[in-house]
Amino acid sequence: MADKNKAKNKEGEMSFLEHLEELRWVILHSVIAIVACMFIALFFKSFLFDTVILGPTNPDFWTNRMLCRLGELINKNLCINSDPTLFNLINIKMAGQLTVHFAVAIVAGLILATPYVVYQFWTFLRPALHDNEKKSSRGAVFVISGLFILGVLFGYFLLVPLSIHFLTSYNISDDVVNQINIRSYISTISGICLATGIIFELPVLAFFLTKIGVLTPEFMIKYRRHAIVLIVILSAIITPPDVFSQCLVAIPILILYEVSIRISANIIKKRERAFNDMMEENTDELATTE
Repeated sequence: MADKNKAKNKEGEMSFLEHLEELRWVILHSVIAIVACMFIALFFKSFLFDTVILGPTNPDFWTNRMLCRLGELINKNLCINSDPTLFNLINIKMAGQLTVHFAVAIVAGLILATPYVVYQFWTFLRPALHDNEKKSSRGAVFVISGLFILGVLFGYFLLVPLSIHFLTSYNISDDVVNQINIRSYISTISGICLATGIIFELPVLAFFLTKIGVLTPEFMIKYRRHAIVLIVILSAIITPPDVFSQCLVAIPILILYEVSIRISANIIKKRERAFNDMMEENTDELATTE
């Protein structure tokens, strides 16, 4: 393991090659963490597949039960995935189940290792920040990893069960029977979870883009209508084509967009306040000198 307290040059800054060496260790540690979490997922195969992956197809899954109870309260049938016999997964390749096991373990390892990976890259980037930027970005690791995991959980508990119900119950003819390839099922639910996890990073993206001067709250407000259209289109892409599922995705993203506007506005206000304070200090120094 490389020593992070490397010798510095006369200016007290690390050289370009030292930065590359530091980045190499950050990437190596991140990969080791992902691989370690992947092996943990490989070991708990039964829990990973029977409970997590196939859980949303079960009538006893939390979301399925809650929607059933909600339907009973409003006297409307909202039960989904209530008949497990309608859901049949098949494997059409000899090594298919083995490769699926490894593919799912890799995705699980990536999700589980997210907080540590974010921490590694944050420790690499943090020394480049000014003191005031370090203060304003406290808790960045928790926020970034927390939003990603929250997005993954949102996709898993809400969008995945609805997608399974819609896509498995939709038919073009009674003569066509759904026999779903396990690879298709895995790619669908992992795609939904990873997509929502990334989308939930919108406030973090707005924070950094505002910090470097690329984004302003005025710009986000001016193009709010365009953003709404894009959000609706994005919701339609990552969800089945029913209005309920699309609204479930679009509403949280719209809320995140509004939060991003607030975050951007707060950064601009703090920047203007710091600039005004600096100008006042300079004015007072000039007045004292005269």
